Amino acid sequence: MDLQAIDSLLEGEYERSRRDGVGEEDLPFATVPAEATVAVLLVHGFSATPWEMRPLAADLAKRGFASLAVRLPGHGTTPEDLAGRRWEEWQDTVLRGYDLLAARYHRVYGAGLSTGALLLLALARQRRPAGAVLLSPYLRLRHSLAPIAGWLRFLKPYQHRTVSGSEAGHYYARRPLAGVHQINRLVRELSPRLGEIDLPVLAIHGEGDRTIDIDSGRQLVDRMSSKVKVYERLGPEAPHVLIGTGNPLREAVFDLVGKFLGELESQECPAESSR
Repeated sequence: MDLQAIDSLLEGEYERSRRDGVGEEDLPFATVPAEATVAVLLVHGFSATPWEMRPLAADLAKRGFASLAVRLPGHGTTPEDLAGRRWEEWQDTVLRGYDLLAARYHRVYGAGLSTGALLLLALARQRRPAGAVLLSPYLRLRHSLAPIAGWLRFLKPYQHRTVSGSEAGHYYARRPLAGVHQINRLVRELSPRLGEIDLPVLAIHGEGDRTIDIDSGRQLVDRMSSKVKVYERLGPEAPHVLIGTGNPLREAVFDLVGKFLGELESQECPAESSR
């Protein structure tokens, strides 16, 4: 299937995003190499947009994988819009993206960043991806007040942070605590059910992550029932956004992802490993 055909199938997603006021660079997108027979569903993180996944999509295309990056509701619009969304809306979007790819490719993998990784695991309880790449997955955020975001959102609706450079137009500088509350709801839903998930998984963390508790991410992987688990922990120079330009080890991340998916495709699954 060529890119023009995918664009036609995605028209509903484009229209929904444009109606919400999303800029062109932050729309959902597809990358479809001519030789691709399998695809990867890409899911961005909280307060980001599909733009975040473009470097990974480009690398996957070089390796012969088609990809589709969805846009989670409330992202690429305004912080106020995100504050009114529920995680179930995000999940519905991920489900639509998977079904679109599964109807056209005989195998569909998933790759998600941070909250996007959690949404892929929630998807695995409804569908059967061929495998999942979890970039910076977690069960706990690092901020000490994150667990009480549900109460705190009424007193302090937004968390302010500095977003600069090329990222300024694609990430919210004001992150709604109502959205963090939705993340907490998602984690509470997912956490006791991790043992029901057995798809092949690659998880990667960076020790320089200042957003999540990476030890909780390792616990997440350990609690899954997957026979194929590959866990990689990069050094302190690797930040939360592992596929962004701020990660000097980004190429190593791309290589780990490419090797994992390539081995699954060749039916030479990697043995369970830990580093």
